[in-house]
Amino acid sequence: MKATVAARGQVTIPKKLREKLGIKPGTVLDFEYVEGKLQARKVTTTDPIEQVYGCLRNISSTDAFIESIRGAA
Repeated sequence: MKATVAARGQVTIPKKLREKLGIKPGTVLDFEYVEGKLQARKVTTTDPIEQVYGCLRNISSTDAFIESIRGAA
């Protein structure tokens, strides 16, 4: 697959490759020059908040949770 570099140095990654590699808007790529070739790697960041976000989805509110573990006041 081929792509043309635009005047501002931008390149559009072909849709088939984006889909296959899971590259979406906001995906960070790391570019490197290796033995005369340009390599791009998808940067995988581990956000600790994203890892636990939604794990408490059955709890309706903080007050209800505190009441359930302490009992009614």
